[in-house]
Amino acid sequence: MTKEQERDELHRTIWQIANDLRGSVDGWDFKSYVLGMLFYRFISENITNHLNNITRAAHGNEDFDYAEISDQMAENARHSTTVEKGFYILPSELFENVRKRAKNDKNLNETLERVFKNIEGSATGYESEGDLKGLFDDIDVNSNKLGSTVAKRNELLVKILNAVGDMKLGEYQENSIDTFGDAYEYLMTMYAGNAGKSGGEFFTPQEVSELLAEITVVGKKEVNKVYDPCCGSGSLLLKFAKVLGKENVRQGFFGQEINLTTYNLCRINMFLHDINYERFDIAHGNTLTDPKHWDDEPFDAIVSNPPYSIKWEGDANPLLINDPRFAPAGVLAPKSKADLAFTMHMLSWLSPSGTAAIVEFPGVLYRGGAEKKIRQYLIDNNYIDTVIQLPPNLFFGTTIATCVIILKKSKKDNATLFIDASNEFVHEGNKNKLSEENRKKILNAFIERKNDDYFVKLVSNADIARNDYNIAVSSYVEQKDTTEKVDIKTLNAQIADIVAKQNRLRSDIDKIVDDLEGGEL
Repeated sequence: MTKEQERDELHRTIWQIANDLRGSVDGWDFKSYVLGMLFYRFISENITNHLNNITRAAHGNEDFDYAEISDQMAENARHSTTVEKGFYILPSELFENVRKRAKNDKNLNETLERVFKNIEGSATGYESEGDLKGLFDDIDVNSNKLGSTVAKRNELLVKILNAVGDMKLGEYQENSIDTFGDAYEYLMTMYAGNAGKSGGEFFTPQEVSELLAEITVVGKKEVNKVYDPCCGSGSLLLKFAKVLGKENVRQGFFGQEINLTTYNLCRINMFLHDINYERFDIAHGNTLTDPKHWDDEPFDAIVSNPPYSIKWEGDANPLLINDPRFAPAGVLAPKSKADLAFTMHMLSWLSPSGTAAIVEFPGVLYRGGAEKKIRQYLIDNNYIDTVIQLPPNLFFGTTIATCVIILKKSKKDNATLFIDASNEFVHEGNKNKLSEENRKKILNAFIERKNDDYFVKLVSNADIARNDYNIAVSSYVEQKDTTEKVDIKTLNAQIADIVAKQNRLRSDIDKIVDDLEGGEL
């Protein structure tokens, strides 16, 4: 089976599971159960394979199966395994064993609640404690959303366990695709697409994520650290694992997320992509007022899709104007529009040789007031490398045409590149999408940095200053004239011919009328 066939088969299975099980539970809420059980299955198989491989290699016993030994015997490996993997699961609490007993377990909800607490609790006192804490909080096995009685809830939980258990994920480390990670991303795409506005807050389309990751690592085969200050479910960060290979992000993946549910999803996503706990640091909190990674900056590659034009404290907090992240511009982003506050934060934490690619609301390119002053600071100090106009209707929950601002601290010229990619899309379902061809065309334009009529324009920062620091792409890239050109002489001749024909027709009609009237007399 080819990689594409394997992925298509997986997606068909997931779609069927979602349709069969969703029922009365809202899709965006229900995803927590499907993704949670997928995560539970993954870490169960992950730790089983890990212990099987170690034991078989050490003792030459190819028949050893961790899932079949007693909990008492398994306790011997708890400490060493927790140090290495970050968590521990006893054989009786593995996904496959809980699933086997599920149909006849009248207290299945209590069993699952205990297992989830035990998995999180296994990390207590270890370095991984913070990475495991609260991971299962959104899987409420006692929720009325699952059913009005315990029996009905357990009946649905059995269906979820069986559906996730029947997914053909195979030996994940031997598959030609990242099956657990791919299943997660497909579920997120599917649910975000059906969730309306809320979905866009949690997930950036994969092809956009890939473009941003590719832009930030042009010319590099490895980077030290990658960062997303509004990391959502982690889809942007994890694209570096695909673009570079996770081993080539040497010091790991860093991110912060304000939404608790999404923060948990991001950490789950890291594990599902087989990124071990010591290779990521995802924090919970408000990045603008309470950033958690002061000791980890600067970062070589920063990617982000911050929330558009949200409110923040701004100048209502007198401490922020002296914050080293915001102070250099001499002004704070407006309280009603935090977009450029996120931009300044990312610039501050960007390494001298690094690149940041930020999805922005288009208003930041041309709005006046404090935002204009911040743009002036960015242009005058030559920090804006490129501005890309994206097509409309790419993101879940919004149809607006967003843009991308690319920041660098060490540019080779004193100019800004403008790319009009507003027509670079294919239509798929009710959304637009960047095809591989579209993505490559945008990336090549970014790399080559050369003028291309109606698509790319390299503009000196002096010219931008003269244009009042407006950095809207449409101000610099000329639109192609698609109106049909007309030869005026030919048009006049055609009009004269039409008029002559009309006159002859009128004469013929008048003659017919006269003949009819004469006949009546």
